[in-house]
Amino acid sequence: MSALWISRYAKLTEFLGMVLGPDYEIVLHDLQDPERSIVAIANGHVSGRTIGAPLTSVALQAIVNHSRETSDFRLNYAGISKDNKLLRSSTFYIRDEAGTLVGLLSRYRELSDRILKLRHPDIFIDINFVYNEASRSAADGRVGTEDEPFHDSSRELMENLLAQTSLTQHKGAILKLPPRKKFALITELEAGGFFRAKGAVKQIANRLGCSQTTIYRYLERIADEKAGGGG
Repeated sequence: MSALWISRYAKLTEFLGMVLGPDYEIVLHDLQDPERSIVAIANGHVSGRTIGAPLTSVALQAIVNHSRETSDFRLNYAGISKDNKLLRSSTFYIRDEAGTLVGLLSRYRELSDRILKLRHPDIFIDINFVYNEASRSAADGRVGTEDEPFHDSSRELMENLLAQTSLTQHKGAILKLPPRKKFALITELEAGGFFRAKGAVKQIANRLGCSQTTIYRYLERIADEKAGGGG
């Protein structure tokens, strides 16, 4: 599949946005550039994003852990807009002829259970949209690990990924972490797709007070362990 897929899906993005109406945001992501992945968007006022915004942390994690290989899409999960609106999200995985994931086509809608329940029984909501209020409420501003927060820049994305790791537990003592804990942190970040962002190695090296060479060594060790070559 050539870059022609982008123009074709961009037209579909525009079409779906017009057909579904202004309450639905449709977004096309090109995975070749995670930091500026949005290449087309309809009704961007829903999440507040524009063309050139980065992938979400949830999308990065799906790419890294290969969860998309067992399904062609993901339906009805929680998204969090920049102004803290709770969104119902669904994503279709776009592959090339070889089956390689090249893009994402996502749909977002501001969640309104009251409106849904006017037309559907409660069981429809329970089955099709499961949201853990214990991890976050729409009013308290906290984001759970299964939520999909949106960002305008790769810096915001990396900060979100860092906030989801054990890094926040150490705060001022981070420079004094022993190598085993630093390695554990790098393992967490690698699993979350952190190192797919440009400048990620330099940023975390500065945070941990070690060299970029050390970070690359940790990443090589993680790759070896995944391949069965490490202990």
